[in-house]
Amino acid sequence: MALFLASLPINIFISFAVFCRIGAFFMTAPAFGDFSLIPRLRLIAALGVTMALVPVVTIFYPDWLAANSLEISNPVLMAGVMGGELIYGGMLGILARVFMSALNVAGQIIAFQIGLSLAQIFDPTQELQGAIVGGFLAVFGTTMIFATGLHHLMLLAIKDSYIMFTPGSVPDFADMANAMTQTMSDAFSLGFRLASPFILFGLVFYIGAGVLNRLMPQAQVFFMLLPANLGLGLMILMLTSGLMMSVFLANFETLVAGFLR
Repeated sequence: MALFLASLPINIFISFAVFCRIGAFFMTAPAFGDFSLIPRLRLIAALGVTMALVPVVTIFYPDWLAANSLEISNPVLMAGVMGGELIYGGMLGILARVFMSALNVAGQIIAFQIGLSLAQIFDPTQELQGAIVGGFLAVFGTTMIFATGLHHLMLLAIKDSYIMFTPGSVPDFADMANAMTQTMSDAFSLGFRLASPFILFGLVFYIGAGVLNRLMPQAQVFFMLLPANLGLGLMILMLTSGLMMSVFLANFETLVAGFLR
């Protein structure tokens, strides 16, 4: 028997619309959408969150349906609603992932300062090769997001996004572009600030090595000091990793809290 769109009850349409926003968020958000997670596991989690949110966010749909006289049998209007939901969910997830890249920026700077820039490792959060320190900080940050309960805040943000982004409304791409640009700027600034102790360490260390090289030109100073550079850098990383993660989590919480209403 052929199943026509007109035969579907309106709650099925709303449930699928909610799943579009949640699914797009789970595909792009950090922690939830990491490439190392099994796609089937992400799908099950997205379906579970959708089932929990449908009774909560259904109230945002009837007013819109009445105002626009949407007929469920109209595939063009249905496609427009689904497209808007995908854009909203994807934008929220991408903003969080872009901000997460602050850890990769900090890792690249730290690796360059302590002599590990050529030590590359596969970063599961970005699905590409990167500095070993950046991969460590990215995995550490993802772990701390779950350990501190910030993933619950992300779920609250996707729930409150229905207040900020009404279902069926036309996406404001100008505001989205501004938000993306500002988030990228904040992520780079945060990554630079997280790595600032190592920038200061590298500056002092290499100035001292240069002075020593002038005093002892016959000695291969930089090769002699390379183990000390690596050892001191790893010691500083051990002492400051907790503080760096605290600063990152505080800034990440501020970003996600901006979407709460």
